[in-house]
Amino acid sequence: MKIHEIPLTPDNQHFSIQLAGRNLILKLIFRDEAGWIMDISDEHSTIISGVPLIPGTDLLSQYPDINLGGKFQVVSDDDSREYPSQSNLGINSHLYFIED
Repeated sequence: MKIHEIPLTPDNQHFSIQLAGRNLILKLIFRDEAGWIMDISDEHSTIISGVPLIPGTDLLSQYPDINLGGKFQVVSDDDSREYPSQSNLGINSHLYFIED
């Protein structure tokens, strides 16, 4: 099992990354009360949009038809399972991709 930390900063961002042999495009936007939201695309189309960054869960578990070769998970530095804030994404809250 390979675990990749997605390099994030507490800013809205859009970047390409290779995970489990696939080139993906991740877009993360802070939406006030909704918190951080992630969109995942590839070079052809949007795979999924509007995924909230919820700590301690497989972010794509409710979408069984989406097979990216792993799962996304948010982890906080402390064990509080605190949602990533506008100012701590990538600092105290981290996004990981865990390959199958």
